[in-house]
Amino acid sequence: MAPSPEKKTTKQTAEEIAARDAARLNQLGYKQELKRELTSLGNYGIALSVICISSGLTSLFGYGLNTGGPVVIVFGWVVVSFFALQVGLALAEISSAYPTSGGLYWWAARLSTPKHAPAASWFSGWFNLIGQFAVTAGIDYGLALMIAAVISIGQHGEWVPTAGATTGIHIAICVSHGIANSLGPGVMRRINSVSTWWQVICPLAVIITILACAPTRQPGSFVFGHFNNNTGWTSPAYIVLCGLLQAQFTLTGFDSSAHMSEETKNAEISGPVGMIMAIVVSAIMGFIFLVGFLFCIQDLDTTINSSTGFPVMQIIVDSVGEKGGIVLMVMLIVACWFCGFASVTANSRMIYAFSRDGAMPGSKYWHQVNKKMETPINAVWLSVFVASILGLPSLGNDTAFSAITSVATIGLFLSYSIPIACKLLNRKAFKPGPLHLGRFSEPIGCIALFWIAFITILFVLPPEYPITAVNMNYACLAIGLVTIGAGGRFLIDGRKWFKGPVINLSDDERVGVNLEIEQPPVEKIPDIEKAVEVSSADTSSLSSSNSSNSKANEK
Repeated sequence: MAPSPEKKTTKQTAEEIAARDAARLNQLGYKQELKRELTSLGNYGIALSVICISSGLTSLFGYGLNTGGPVVIVFGWVVVSFFALQVGLALAEISSAYPTSGGLYWWAARLSTPKHAPAASWFSGWFNLIGQFAVTAGIDYGLALMIAAVISIGQHGEWVPTAGATTGIHIAICVSHGIANSLGPGVMRRINSVSTWWQVICPLAVIITILACAPTRQPGSFVFGHFNNNTGWTSPAYIVLCGLLQAQFTLTGFDSSAHMSEETKNAEISGPVGMIMAIVVSAIMGFIFLVGFLFCIQDLDTTINSSTGFPVMQIIVDSVGEKGGIVLMVMLIVACWFCGFASVTANSRMIYAFSRDGAMPGSKYWHQVNKKMETPINAVWLSVFVASILGLPSLGNDTAFSAITSVATIGLFLSYSIPIACKLLNRKAFKPGPLHLGRFSEPIGCIALFWIAFITILFVLPPEYPITAVNMNYACLAIGLVTIGAGGRFLIDGRKWFKGPVINLSDDERVGVNLEIEQPPVEKIPDIEKAVEVSSADTSSLSSSNSSNSKANEK
């Protein structure tokens, strides 16, 4: 990404950077409520932790072995990494221009025409919110599978993980993330500092150890050429496409850099740089991680049908033994716990921002910031609660976990597509920030939209045949319900009172501020009926929408 010539400045002090960050946030219509604790490295660490190859690649490793095997796992990762980087670049450019915790839905409104801004903002926000809920659930359920596998090995196979036990562990993990996220930005910064290095050191240490200790290693022809199909489908092309889910689920959540913008110093640069660096580092580390594990498979069938229910655990135990396997798995478990922690952090900031603009039921509760902890604690626990609930379908459906990962992937990438499309369709509305793509902006945006459309169709298709009620991919149902629910609410009454992101600056705070969208202040509207009346009379008033958004949801 290239710096904008007009944005070049001399080196500034920490105080000047903090003042500039707050002033820029004011221009976007918000006052500084969250404490800026994150540096550029910290912002990158959040995104790296949410992507977390130790989580996504291990939890879906068995899925990958069944849907194409090693050749699809390796080359699917390369292909998905390339396209994920295009999506990341398109978002990073927008993030540099508009560094706010609202991120995607704020960008969608800002880059749309006034007529379509509310709808673009509404749908982008809801898809992102649901995607983040599903990502958190997927991360923590995958971690629960890992812990259950370690317990099974520790008991020498005498205890076999059940769906009920795994779900209980999942809920306990979610609660632990809620507690840790409620301790304030100082604790968040320290956990994130450790996680940033752990996400790189841990996978490398595990791979080096199992490669050195494995009794035998597979030949290159197996790692880079063996195709395996246990799906029931006969079309190799279809199986290959289904196998991309492992890689794409892992390479999601990099928008977390944007959601942490209001807690990041020098956010116009630190946010987009953190986003891109997280994708690049994850792509490189993920390739090493996958190839290393594939070389160490001792027996493919035994690995797939492992009694632990976790193929990665079987590979590690076969390589280093039970005691060594438990040590290495604990290292991966810590990395995945950091991942879940970061996911709840980013999810809660999205809830905070979206409810601040009145778009969620009960908005007045979710955007409250605990003054002592300087954290949106209510938003944290809403994230935890929903992620816990999303783990329950696994009690009765073997494919529920892959469905959750599909929902996470589709929901997030659909939310990514809306601001990118708005920027391409309404080019004059976009004002580049300090970092931009220059003449490559439009081609990269088009590539990103093509890929998002492709995977949206792909990941609602059934991965197994014959299709039954048990193995059905319910991602199509979940995405459909979200679309119908969010769309129905918008058509019924949301379009009357929701006008997109709102300004939360007082009249005095607006003085001297060059707002991105200048709107005259008005008095707060006491109820939804008046909100609708004002909306009908003057749909252009952003301040009126601020009052009506909030009041409508309080009702």
